[in-house]
Amino acid sequence: MTSADSSSADPKFLANAMASFIQISAVVFLVAWCFTIMSPFLTIAVWGLIISVAVYPAHVRLTRRLGDREKLSATILILTGLAILVVPAWMVAESSIGALKHLSAALEGGSLSIPPPADSVADWPLIGDQVFNVWAGAATNLESTLNKFAPEIKDMGRSAVSFTGTALVTVVQIVFSIIIGGALLTSAAGGYQVSRNIGASLAGVERGHALTDLTIVTVRSVVKGVLGVAVIQMLAAAIGLVAIGVPAAGLWAGVVLVLAIIQLPPILILGPIAVWVFSVADPVPATIFLVYSIIVSLSDAFLKPMLLGRGVEVPMLVILLGAIGGAITQGIIGLFIGPVILSLGYQIFVAWMVPDEPQAAIEED
Repeated sequence: MTSADSSSADPKFLANAMASFIQISAVVFLVAWCFTIMSPFLTIAVWGLIISVAVYPAHVRLTRRLGDREKLSATILILTGLAILVVPAWMVAESSIGALKHLSAALEGGSLSIPPPADSVADWPLIGDQVFNVWAGAATNLESTLNKFAPEIKDMGRSAVSFTGTALVTVVQIVFSIIIGGALLTSAAGGYQVSRNIGASLAGVERGHALTDLTIVTVRSVVKGVLGVAVIQMLAAAIGLVAIGVPAAGLWAGVVLVLAIIQLPPILILGPIAVWVFSVADPVPATIFLVYSIIVSLSDAFLKPMLLGRGVEVPMLVILLGAIGGAITQGIIGLFIGPVILSLGYQIFVAWMVPDEPQAAIEED
């Protein structure tokens, strides 16, 4: 090639390069702008997608029973999900606000008091008088301490009220997620095919399809085996707390839910409450509540094997880190999304490391 040809080619090459740069920059700018616009809704959309994947088998069964009416099935599932969400959320909010108001009023008047033990405690064989005296002394000391640090406790109460407001915002987000999940159910077949096509483009046909199926199985198993078990334990604890008459039962049930999600036994909160119940109730109902609390705390031992799913082994450390990390980065809703996303990433990574057996960890749900 002569110098004349080279000089004539250079401007054309530069023009093509500049055109490509401008096109790529425009695409990157558009994608970044779209992401910025959608980022406030990203968490809601992801949770809605997780919900739709988790409840799709139930949607299929219900659609068959309703004569293949998909929209009616999706509507029923949306309303059911909203009812399951709103009732416990309302109970927790009402209990929390009521307890905070009572505490604030008592601190304002400097009259915070702890109920004395029931008279029946003194009649317990051998240890009745000792338990009564120890509880009465501890209650007196605790009352004095709480009234002494009333200003600090008030500040904590304000923080708790702010947290309650954040929790209510999270409930609204979950409501929209449930609606999005229900809407996605009506186009699940098309979404599944798109997912398989994306997987095939990224990892080849066979391996991409296998990883897509693994993703679905993992999401369903973790939602049922972790979040499902936590919700069951929370509801069971709430029933027991309300039945025995524990103040702010909804608030304590919410704490049980958090403990169950992060893989800690609910007895950590139900145990101290059971001890308190012994001081204010007769021995028989108090003992029944203690046994009930132990059963609720141990129920995950047989619920998880039933719901987590065979062939999907997710270490508890992964779930714990997912729950804590999700809560730190995305708030309360991250507490639910974190375990699912991190478990999914773990399962895909493990499957990716076994190129000869991409379906080793996959088993139909």
